[in-house]
Amino acid sequence: MVNFKKICAGTLLAAAMLGIGGLLPSAEAGRLQDIQERGTLLVGSTGDYKPMSYLNKETGKYEGFDCEVAELLAKSLGVKVQYVPTTWKTLSADTMAGKFDIAISGITRTFARAKDMDMSHGYLLFGKTILCRKEDAKKFTCEADLNKKNVRVMVNPGGTNEKFALSNLPDCTLLVHPQNAEIPSLIAEGKADVMITETMEARRYVRDDARLAAPLIEDPFTKNQFGILMAKGDQEWLNYVNFFMEEKDMDGTLDRLEEEYIK
Repeated sequence: MVNFKKICAGTLLAAAMLGIGGLLPSAEAGRLQDIQERGTLLVGSTGDYKPMSYLNKETGKYEGFDCEVAELLAKSLGVKVQYVPTTWKTLSADTMAGKFDIAISGITRTFARAKDMDMSHGYLLFGKTILCRKEDAKKFTCEADLNKKNVRVMVNPGGTNEKFALSNLPDCTLLVHPQNAEIPSLIAEGKADVMITETMEARRYVRDDARLAAPLIEDPFTKNQFGILMAKGDQEWLNYVNFFMEEKDMDGTLDRLEEEYIK
């Protein structure tokens, strides 16, 4: 968990200067006012990333760590959540086009995203790792074991998993599957050997499917943070989101959600 307390003082000062003060925003023009006048917080989600944000096809509802955060953010504004479907391939374009107020779906903070969009401070620490079949776990002890022609590595298109594979595993047989949520089952069924994923997702699928293993989960290839993504240019809205997340960190809410959904 990223410790927001270390960065809280600066953001609290910025919030005070903008008249935010507490969790209720000031009546300034901009996205905050649009959200409250609309009565809904538009939340972009890929809906395919357990345990962060997942569309339960049986209930038709979005579930997960990030979904609870979105609900709490909406509550702080006195509005309801309305989910807007997006994909990893179209996430950046949809964000910049203003199709939603925030995107929160297990989204990695990257320089490329921060260049064109705004991102909140990081709120969970994680890293890139793999899922494989339990019987194959001893075959994969390091990154070099993946970078072989006879290793079929599966990723979803357009996200950081695909970028990691393209940059670091040029010699593997790379398979791109459009639905991220389907990849763990395809690995378990032998349709591919390895899924590039993140420690959060790997831990959840190993827990849910006894056929799977995550042999490198304690030593991930990278260290990253999740962030909340939004269109660039509304500093008041960015400050509000950061301030809200700092409050949820300090009052223990993020720790509770991490315990419930991830550990």
